[in-house]
Amino acid sequence: MAMTAGVRHEPTGAPRALPASARARLVGVLTALAVLAGVGYRLTLLAWHAPPTNSDEATMGLAALHIARGQDFPVWFYGQTYMGTLEAYLAAPVLALTGPSVLGLRLPTLALYALFVLLAWRLTVRLTGDRWFALLVVVLLALGSDRIVKNQLIAGGGYPEMGPAAAALALLAYDLCAGRPRRRLPRWAAWGFVAGLMVWVDPLILPYVAGTGAVLLGFRWRELRGRAGVTLGLAALVGAAPLLGHSLATGRNPLSAVLAAASSGAAAPAGWADRLHGGLLLGPPLGMGLCSPSHCATWQLWWALALPVLLVLGAVTAWTALRAGSSGSGHARDGRAGAALRLADGRVAGALRLADGRVAGALRLALVAAAAATLAAYTLSSAAGRTPVESSRYLSCLLVSLPALLWPLWHAATSRTAGRGAVGRPTTVLAVAVLAATVAGSGYATYRAAGTAPAARAAEARHADLVDTLRTLGVRHVQAGYWTCNRLTFATGEDVVCAVVDDDLSPGFDRYAPYRRAVAAAAAPAWVALPGSPLASRLDDRMRSAPGSLDLVTIDGYRIYLPRG
Repeated sequence: MAMTAGVRHEPTGAPRALPASARARLVGVLTALAVLAGVGYRLTLLAWHAPPTNSDEATMGLAALHIARGQDFPVWFYGQTYMGTLEAYLAAPVLALTGPSVLGLRLPTLALYALFVLLAWRLTVRLTGDRWFALLVVVLLALGSDRIVKNQLIAGGGYPEMGPAAAALALLAYDLCAGRPRRRLPRWAAWGFVAGLMVWVDPLILPYVAGTGAVLLGFRWRELRGRAGVTLGLAALVGAAPLLGHSLATGRNPLSAVLAAASSGAAAPAGWADRLHGGLLLGPPLGMGLCSPSHCATWQLWWALALPVLLVLGAVTAWTALRAGSSGSGHARDGRAGAALRLADGRVAGALRLADGRVAGALRLALVAAAAATLAAYTLSSAAGRTPVESSRYLSCLLVSLPALLWPLWHAATSRTAGRGAVGRPTTVLAVAVLAATVAGSGYATYRAAGTAPAARAAEARHADLVDTLRTLGVRHVQAGYWTCNRLTFATGEDVVCAVVDDDLSPGFDRYAPYRRAVAAAAAPAWVALPGSPLASRLDDRMRSAPGSLDLVTIDGYRIYLPRG
């Protein structure tokens, strides 16, 4: 059935038994509850010390402590020259009040998650005009598999920031391209600043910067030739100032910092079969939250088949909307057409109505293209083949594209005309089935992730016991494996300083060089090893070969070797 341009129609997916005002209140309340549920679920995980912390996150915590004390102001994650330390600067005020605390380190990442959900909701409403569909997107973002909550909560560098940043870029691009008359220069400045900031923080977001930037250029290239372009450029320089300042101070090409992230680990390339398996089969369900902790069962791999189809459908429907000058849905934009009609100049009103639909189509197409580019780049990388489970975090930005990927399914499932005819009815049933399976799969993965919380709490209790034992023994300097060292140093607020050793007792990779020097200058540093580890075996051999050289203190989960004399 035909839709008349400029006339408001109620979202086809909304219940029709209630008056319009009651439906609006209902969807608003349900959306608010979904947001609160998502935040509450993650806050509960944090209270249980889940997901488990590690030495990489502790490295960011040490940077935050140094910033809070005015001791150091690092540009990059310690031990490398890429991945900016924005999370450390966000956490520094919290740690200045709380001291070294994983919860204090993660409170800013929890706030970033809440911001992401709100921005994603607003973006979905902008792009589709359907608040019930926006509710579905919020529900999916409220759920959280093991991989998803790790990406969103662990302050390990880059991942918690990318979701809200990409959503903000898309939302700002929509408002600028649709011709919002107010606060245009601040919006240009905001887009430039966020884009520049994220180039410093993590280059994984670049497909979304490029996609939304292309939409801005396509719709507003004339405006960009004036004050808007200057404002955007200056704001981008401010956002990327840490990267540029470091490059000026060291004489290093600023692009080398961005390229370093992509080339890191390239010394051990994976085969193409492994890359395709990890990138295209395991990557989509792991990276988008449909898998159990640390593995994907065969039945959970169905999303790997669905995602390419959704990418094609999303691109086709977005392109159709862009070419037709409408949203492709027939839905109104929350009264924006009516607001435009109240403008004095009717020609401007018509232009704004046309721009709304074309911009929505263009941005949905940009989000689909960014998702495809992200998936392709990950599949081409050796990380997809070597460590597909852990490296699926590189696909975290795909969640930003959910509105564009799921919109064709929602429209097919809820449109008044989609279910008619021999072809329409099976299409509607299939669309409903895929949406239901997505929610159910994400829900099951969330249930499995929540089940790991008791183990995380027990592991944190064992680590707290290690800290207390070392303090009781008066140990100030230790040597341990990589995944023990910085976590121990952060937990003690640097009261205990740890240097990394490899399994053969040779010096390992210390991200913060002063710790190595402090331990080397100590008279008799202790050793800490995990029971059954190669490091513990080597130290046990030393005790047998040189009786009386070491005293052993064992606690649950750790072995402490104390030199005598």
